[in-house]
Amino acid sequence: MAEPPTRRSTISRLPVSAESSARISGQAGLREVMARFATGVTVLTAPGERGHGMTANAFTSVSLEPPLVLCCVSRAARMHEAIVSANSFAVSILGSGQEATARYFADWRRPRGQAQFEQVDCTPGPRTGAPLLDGALAWLECALTEVHAGGDHSIFVGEVLHAGRGAAGEALLFNNGRFERTGARGTGDRRATG
Repeated sequence: MAEPPTRRSTISRLPVSAESSARISGQAGLREVMARFATGVTVLTAPGERGHGMTANAFTSVSLEPPLVLCCVSRAARMHEAIVSANSFAVSILGSGQEATARYFADWRRPRGQAQFEQVDCTPGPRTGAPLLDGALAWLECALTEVHAGGDHSIFVGEVLHAGRGAAGEALLFNNGRFERTGARGTGDRRATG
């Protein structure tokens, strides 16, 4: 009787080149690997007394029925407390012309609280009051429904209460430590800071 074939690990079947064969480990290694994953760029906002905004690319849809999205926020970030305090958040999906806005909300030196929104054009969301950034490709307002521990971050799941779209246009992307736009490679050194 023949023995069944042994199962090989999926990892052992991955193609290996001289460039990719170097082992990468630790936080810096994970950051290097994830930099190869192009993502859209959003600004998360929370309303209220502890209102805050933050550039984020750890955002995705979860479910259509019910309509759910999630974002991941460091537990050490001011945004974390702002979302928990408001029990809601909003997401502005940035267009290719909003790189300066993305950089502004990534800069820890900007004003705190509601004063940070005086530097940008925004409108309070009709359902949560969270600032929705003018000129964005799309907006979502969400009620916080679940919070999950995810290492040094929390995974916030929100039920979409209101959604809207702006004018059609190219999206702002973050790829390999640089801002880019859909359909085009970034030009020059446009590395993000802050």
